Amino acid sequence: MTHESPALPPGVPHPLTPTEVVPLLIGSTVDEVERELMLQTLARCDGNRTRAARVLGVSVRTLRNKIRQYSAEGIDVPEHTD
Repeated sequence: MTHESPALPPGVPHPLTPTEVVPLLIGSTVDEVERELMLQTLARCDGNRTRAARVLGVSVRTLRNKIRQYSAEGIDVPEHTD
């Protein structure tokens, strides 16, 4: 039995493998990991909130709320590019 990942939207690079990701997570809080995942996904989706939310499996509203929170904390959030 093979395990296939769900198809990613066009233009989104192949995700990292678990062996590439786990070392990045050790020593990080859940909030830090969530923030980094959201910001990197936004960057890979060229700042497109709808596409990033779909890739992350969250609502656009949830993603926008997180973006608002990150911006209030002074964190740079990728802007939508054409």
